[in-house]
Amino acid sequence: MHLGILGQAVGLFAVTNLDDLLLLSVLFARGAKHRGAARRIVLGQYLGFAAILAAALSGTLLPAAVIAYLGLLPLALGLRAARQAWQNHRDDADRAGQGAGPGLLEVVLLTVAKGGDNLGVYVPVFATAGPGAVSVYVVVFLVLLAGWCCAGRCLATRPAVAQAFGRWGDILLPVVLIAIGLFLLVEGGAFGL
Repeated sequence: MHLGILGQAVGLFAVTNLDDLLLLSVLFARGAKHRGAARRIVLGQYLGFAAILAAALSGTLLPAAVIAYLGLLPLALGLRAARQAWQNHRDDADRAGQGAGPGLLEVVLLTVAKGGDNLGVYVPVFATAGPGAVSVYVVVFLVLLAGWCCAGRCLATRPAVAQAFGRWGDILLPVVLIAIGLFLLVEGGAFGL
């Protein structure tokens, strides 16, 4: 029985967090040359995911109509990143030494905002599973999150990927964030979309 729950937990995590792998890769690439950025990304991912799990476990969630509006956060951060990329391009500045990479709060907020769709899956699963099964889900999710962070960093540091991120990272980050924001808004039915 525990083996079945373990398999379900692994599958559920992979399916609900596949988009996180791309986001983590972009964040790790953005923070590659900044001291402490990897630590902030991992800590932010864990804090944001802990908030998602706490909300799913508590059962006192925001109404579904409100969850869709969480897409405004990655959309706003994506627009801000696009503006910064445009300003850096226009200023023709040396961008390699600028900034400190992704901030802790930025990663937490992105994780929580992107996790709105996770809530829609986790709540019914947790509600129907017993306490023992829920603990297995939570432990497996937290262990797999470390693997996800490692995979995201590994992907971002592959020479071909790192070169592409180095060349296109200023464009890729806003595109990914804006796409995630729009997806959450549209899928959630925000603004009657």
